[in-house]
Amino acid sequence: MMSRPRRILILGSTGSIGVQALSVIGQSEELELVGLSARSSWETLVEQARAFGVERVALSDAQAAEPAAAAWPDGEVLAGSEGVAELIVESGADLVLNAIVGSAGLGPTIATLGEGIDLALANKESLVAGGELVTALAQATGAQIIPVDSEHAALHQLIAAERATAGPGTIERLTITASGGPFRGMSSQQLQSVSIADALAHPTWEMGGKITIDSSTLMNKGLELIEAHHLFDVPYDRIDVVVHPQSIVHGCVALCDGAVLAHLGHPDMRVPIAYALHHPERVELPVVRLDLAAIGSLTFEPVDLETFPCLGLARAAAAAGGTAPCILNAANEVAVHAFLAGRIAFTAIAEVIEATLATIEARPLAEFEALFAADREAREVARAALDQVRPVPDRG
Repeated sequence: MMSRPRRILILGSTGSIGVQALSVIGQSEELELVGLSARSSWETLVEQARAFGVERVALSDAQAAEPAAAAWPDGEVLAGSEGVAELIVESGADLVLNAIVGSAGLGPTIATLGEGIDLALANKESLVAGGELVTALAQATGAQIIPVDSEHAALHQLIAAERATAGPGTIERLTITASGGPFRGMSSQQLQSVSIADALAHPTWEMGGKITIDSSTLMNKGLELIEAHHLFDVPYDRIDVVVHPQSIVHGCVALCDGAVLAHLGHPDMRVPIAYALHHPERVELPVVRLDLAAIGSLTFEPVDLETFPCLGLARAAAAAGGTAPCILNAANEVAVHAFLAGRIAFTAIAEVIEATLATIEARPLAEFEALFAADREAREVARAALDQVRPVPDRG
């Protein structure tokens, strides 16, 4: 146990993960909140800062910082990406929770690890785009990366326990589970006419719009596949994805003797959040306890890669390496935002990604600037591809 409260900085505090993290911190005397950031939701951010006695916040949208500063004269409001970086560097935090959505989280991840600060990572895009550069930076500064995704938190716990007693050579395979999203069991033809509301109706989890759409296309599992490879140093051909509609089993680790370790629990993001914030300690949480007899049965099925091609595109980008995963991620963000804006059909998301990957040649990855350049190029190509793909269907 630490002799003083662990100092926590939350980036993306107004989103789903950030709000649940605040709930966990509010119930703990071992955690102290020292800073908050958001993109543009300044009213909620100021409200959070006042509730938790935080004196300094940052808004990556510089225009949103102006009304925030006017409404909160007792606190300090930093502006823009530079303000977020300043908040990280000067916070004195022991742990930064990066809950920013999308590739915008990469810069804060670099800033955190560059300072040698431990990182609770909910922004999977940091590892998808940054890959080996991000993990190399953590190794160079001695900072820990503790995953917050429910699947990766499960694997982190299982792998840590096994490697602590038997070493890394005993682990044969990893399995990431997927709920299957709202369109599990549908055909490709049926998916051509689904609406935005349909895609946002996730059967298990409550998440933000972008993440929910990624779950409905199964791109979320593709991103998680790449993230798991970098977190746990396991080859891609030894990482499986399986559909598990009940979302009770969050991850499995197969061992060399044929045994399989599984992590189970009701889907509640407070569990992996608390694990990351308190790591390596555990704390009691007011969550529903698992009753297997009451659940009755757990089912599993293979992913339908023909109907949900995004997972296959992610595997292909992962195999290509270099800047390919960064290109994949950028194209996906452009396509998802276009779908949410009503510009393209649901099935066109994969078409935009595939066209972008086919247009841009992956390059070796040696420095962070190469990532930012690849991201910019991929977004330009993906935006051009929007006009060439399936439009929004006429609903009559």
